[in-house]
Amino acid sequence: MNGDRVSDVFEAARARLTGRAYRIVGSFADADDVVQEAWLRWDSADQVEIDNADAWLNTVVSRLAIDRLRQRKRDEERYTGPWLPTPLVERSTDPADLAELTDSMTSAFLIMLEELTPDERAAFLLADVFGDRYDSIAASMGRTPESCRQLASRARRKVRAAEQRRRDATAASNDLARRFITALATGDEAEAVRCLAPEAVYLSDGGPDHRAARRPVREPARIVRLLMNLWRRFPESWTFEPALVGGFPGLVIEIGDEVSSVTGVEVVDGRIVRITSILNPDKLVTMNRPRNTLE
Repeated sequence: MNGDRVSDVFEAARARLTGRAYRIVGSFADADDVVQEAWLRWDSADQVEIDNADAWLNTVVSRLAIDRLRQRKRDEERYTGPWLPTPLVERSTDPADLAELTDSMTSAFLIMLEELTPDERAAFLLADVFGDRYDSIAASMGRTPESCRQLASRARRKVRAAEQRRRDATAASNDLARRFITALATGDEAEAVRCLAPEAVYLSDGGPDHRAARRPVREPARIVRLLMNLWRRFPESWTFEPALVGGFPGLVIEIGDEVSSVTGVEVVDGRIVRITSILNPDKLVTMNRPRNTLE
């Protein structure tokens, strides 16, 4: 295979490989690093020895992403505040767009995966989302096929229980998000509280260099007071724009020409159950990417 052909094969698979890596690691920056490392390995590999290019690339990306995930989980012990997946942000309010974002790339799904161990997450994704065979999964994870089967089964039970708690209608979610944002903007604390479920939680990821709530904030009244205080502190140059944040209604907030934060809301049974805000500058710079760069 000549150099152009080697490059063409990889580029044809790039979006798929990036989507695979993103689901495993939960971060666009890490996913891009994984795919770049896979390219270097692909470019230097003996192509004559590779019978199935797609299978080879899938295995390499999976291995690299699993290694990155395990390292990230170890590093989280030193991370400041909650760690949140980097959501795919689209500045569109067309409800039809929500249905197009596959469930396995929504913020709700990725946050749900954070409850799994790295190996449970990898086994579940490779088996149930990507449809890999267990012998291939075992090769990617350095485990036996039976061990991978057990990990995927355990993860499946956890995911199924969480899934039952988060299903809701898209139109209702959009309407409720608008009511909540309007209430915050107009200072209607009682209406904002009514939009939240009793078990609602606010999570903010500011990373090590940005002020944010270091722990999850619970109780509707406390959440609303915090958000209203933050709203009042924005400078005059701030603007906000409705957006789809990880497949859910939300806001992109800009101060001057720079994105300051991205917030999404998750609705279950007609109430907001979770609000997530990304303020970490390292994550914000990777969010605005065309959806066709991921499969």
